[in-house]
Amino acid sequence: MTEHPTYERPPQGVDPTDPRGALLRTSTPARAPGTGALPLRGAQARAGDTPGTATPRGTGPAGSGPEHAQPAAVPEPDTLRPRPVPEAIPLQPAGEQGAQGGGQERRTGQGPAPGRPTPMRRDGDRLRFVGAATRRIARGLDLDEIVMGLCRATVPTFSDAILVYLRDPLPVGDERPLGPVVLRLRRTDRIPEDRDTEGGFAPLPQSQQPEPWELADLASVTAELCEVRPGGALAEVLRGVRPVFADTPAARAALPELLGAGGDLVIPSGQRAILAPLRGRRRVIGAAVFLRRPDRIAFETDDLLVAAQLATHSALGIDKAVLYGREAYIADELQRTMLPETLPRPTGVRLASRYLPAAETARVGGDWYDAIPLPGSRVALVVGDVMGHSMTSAAIMGQLRTTAQTLAGLDLPPQEVLHHLDEQAQRLGTDRMATCLYAVYDPVSHRITIANAGHPPPVLLHLGGEAEVLRVPAGAPIGVGGVDFEAVELDAPAGATLLLYTDGLVESRLRDVWTGIEQLREKLAATAQLTGPDHPPPLEALCDEVLDMLGPGDRDDDIALLAARFDGIAPSDVAYWFLEPEDAAPGKARRLARRQLERWGLEEHIDSVQLLVSEVVTNAVRYASRPVTLRLLRTDVLRCEVGDDVPQLPRLRQARATDEGGRGLYLVNRMARRWGATRLSTGKVVWFELNR
Repeated sequence: MTEHPTYERPPQGVDPTDPRGALLRTSTPARAPGTGALPLRGAQARAGDTPGTATPRGTGPAGSGPEHAQPAAVPEPDTLRPRPVPEAIPLQPAGEQGAQGGGQERRTGQGPAPGRPTPMRRDGDRLRFVGAATRRIARGLDLDEIVMGLCRATVPTFSDAILVYLRDPLPVGDERPLGPVVLRLRRTDRIPEDRDTEGGFAPLPQSQQPEPWELADLASVTAELCEVRPGGALAEVLRGVRPVFADTPAARAALPELLGAGGDLVIPSGQRAILAPLRGRRRVIGAAVFLRRPDRIAFETDDLLVAAQLATHSALGIDKAVLYGREAYIADELQRTMLPETLPRPTGVRLASRYLPAAETARVGGDWYDAIPLPGSRVALVVGDVMGHSMTSAAIMGQLRTTAQTLAGLDLPPQEVLHHLDEQAQRLGTDRMATCLYAVYDPVSHRITIANAGHPPPVLLHLGGEAEVLRVPAGAPIGVGGVDFEAVELDAPAGATLLLYTDGLVESRLRDVWTGIEQLREKLAATAQLTGPDHPPPLEALCDEVLDMLGPGDRDDDIALLAARFDGIAPSDVAYWFLEPEDAAPGKARRLARRQLERWGLEEHIDSVQLLVSEVVTNAVRYASRPVTLRLLRTDVLRCEVGDDVPQLPRLRQARATDEGGRGLYLVNRMARRWGATRLSTGKVVWFELNR
């Protein structure tokens, strides 16, 4: 009768892939010469036992049996079963190679050093090791985690050191990389020489002097970069895909090319190194070198299969990680380009914004915000939310945002903008739904006009600290079709702050939307109390405080946040006139501008403003049929606006020497800080700005 081996369970709480886990295993004595039975372990192998004779479990001195042994009758031969093996890196019984009687090593004549892992000798051990190692490799999501998983799973259980080389740059998908194949040393790992005895690693005995390769730092003695020469020895080994021993002729020629001049210090003698190519789905993407110490048993033929499995799983995982990284990069770039890179700085209002994705693994979504300067120093504030947080939602969001910018450039009323957005969403598809809130702020009149399409209402924080949820008709979401939108006009006092947001800020699985809106209102009021009734809180700090109200379970959706602080333009800084479209209008405009600049104390700008106003008003009255408007604004810059009822926009062109006109806009372009023209529903406005 041949005794079946029993396997001891590792202590609970011990990571089987931890390097110290190898020390928690029991070594198996060498097989007695002339016997075909496997050696016994634990309580089954005691002093005086004859190899090949089974000792009943539960007998013998107290405490000598296994942990779970129970007193029972001697089991029948056909009822003996090995104990279940936990899903972990397997035990490594000592082999007959490298050991003498009594467990002594053949090279030194002494017993194995404490903490030194012993090799795997059974196919079952290798299968369990491969299963545990591949599970650890598969847990990695990015490139570094996968490479680290390969290193930690193999050192010291399978090898004493490992070097991982990967292509630089790594190819993505089926793209064909250009240029020569270059391998870069990505990571090295080895058993440390200085081992902590309290942590389970004992120092080497004095008689076991380390080999020269053990004293060298792997990263310092090996080449960091290696160019694979076409037709060279390394290229042939990589093309073969199969792992090879270092002492084979092909590997002896390939390893110096891979490791560089210091490779001789790294590779021990005998079959103690394996070169394993890493092949992804379409091509070889790198190579791994597994190393064992000279005092440890050499690799066996079956270990080549283990190395092949480790290399295959690692290469496929790296392929997936590279593809995932490329997709994440594309998603981030798509989301970044869909949202405004920087906010404008319109006159009379200050802006701040925030955007948070639903999760780090899903960084794209359909939430967006925007601030669009409009004619007359006005600004359009937009926030919207497309259903879902996927690449499709982000693409639809980008189309709706572009449409909103185009409609804003036409200076349409807010309700008309939402109506056209609704039509655009229906053209994109039947299930393209979104909510949107569109507001236009006029700093001269201190008024704001808001239209809503199924979006959460905005919150207005007054200067005194009172937070108010604005009563805006909710309306139907964009994409429903056949719904009229209604706009309301409200006061926007100076010093007040308008907060526009998406439902991800106020709604989650733990609270409904109206509960979240009330919490937001209370948070704004509490933040305003910190700065006092006469000083509004800073915008950036206010946005951060608002986001702090989110709890651990409140991030179910994307969050877009847009805050606008209304400064307005004082009536004393605005001058407005109507001019009849007649030949005397340019002269009258020059006189009005001169008087107003004298009142403001800006006499140094009189000559340049008179010249530019005369040129712009002359172009306006030439084609206008209704009165022309002239407005001067004094803010951080001096702004002049001339409006007429002609929709055609003026174009800058270079006048010829024989032309009598056509030089007005050329002068404006040369002398003004900025200038432009905007088409309105009733005509156009031409404006220019001068530095004060």
